[in-house]
Amino acid sequence: MVKQIVRDPLFLQQKSEPATEADKQVIMDLTDTLKANSDRCVGMAANMIGSRKRIIIVSAGFFSFIMINPVITKKTGKYETEEGCLSLDGVRPCTRYKEIEVDYLDQNFKRQHGKFVDFTAQIIQHEMDHFEGILI
Repeated sequence: MVKQIVRDPLFLQQKSEPATEADKQVIMDLTDTLKANSDRCVGMAANMIGSRKRIIIVSAGFFSFIMINPVITKKTGKYETEEGCLSLDGVRPCTRYKEIEVDYLDQNFKRQHGKFVDFTAQIIQHEMDHFEGILI
């Protein structure tokens, strides 16, 4: 189901909780909502649709992928940039890393390890900030 984008800073600043298999509906809703906003969005965290769970979706060109309870295990290539967010107005400065490694569960709750670079790495870092209540 396509959900409305949450824009309430008080809600967005709350920390997210680990996701479980009971959160499969959140994964489906996140997928549907990203598709509905694909003209202006390349990733989403579950709190953007009202669920404080550690789930993100990342658009990588022609496909999207889910990351459940992701943890960055390595990061290199620190740089400064500016980002926007569907939940916020305007752009804000932030620090990112060019290359990251992440341990996570896929949409089938299978353990995965991925290496990501450049824009995909930036998207993942942005969405994971949502888990900690960081509003770029």
